[in-house]
Amino acid sequence: MVKIMFVCLGNICRSPMAEFIMRDLVTKKGEADSFYIRSSATGTWENGNPVHYGTKKILDRLNISCVGKYSELLRKSDYDKFDYFIGMDEYNRRDMLRIFGSDPQNKISLLLDYTKTPRAVKDPYYTGDFESTYQDVVNGTQGLYEHLKSKN
Repeated sequence: MVKIMFVCLGNICRSPMAEFIMRDLVTKKGEADSFYIRSSATGTWENGNPVHYGTKKILDRLNISCVGKYSELLRKSDYDKFDYFIGMDEYNRRDMLRIFGSDPQNKISLLLDYTKTPRAVKDPYYTGDFESTYQDVVNGTQGLYEHLKSKN
């Protein structure tokens, strides 16, 4: 089983969008049982809050439920529980390294590292542009899926 943790600052916009879109992708491929997919935050201020309405609106449009998802914190102990930690930007990478202390197994990467155009996924919390974030997340999750399949 491949265990993936998507990570962003507050775990209400980008990382839950990636979590649920990746879950939907592997489910449609008939491989849901081969993956364990979660998301978490590096910051505390949204802890316990539901998915942002902008992300929820996109997931609703795609008939992807995020019922029961609330922001939760990334913990140092998560490092031994997951195979991949996928951040949305360099701040997330820096914060993951701070939380974990190091990355001896090279588990940390950014979502768009798995595309032909590596860069940060823009934070729609600040831009309000959830559609651009959605396109980035789709491209990144598809690239990640293809990367994982090529390793088998």
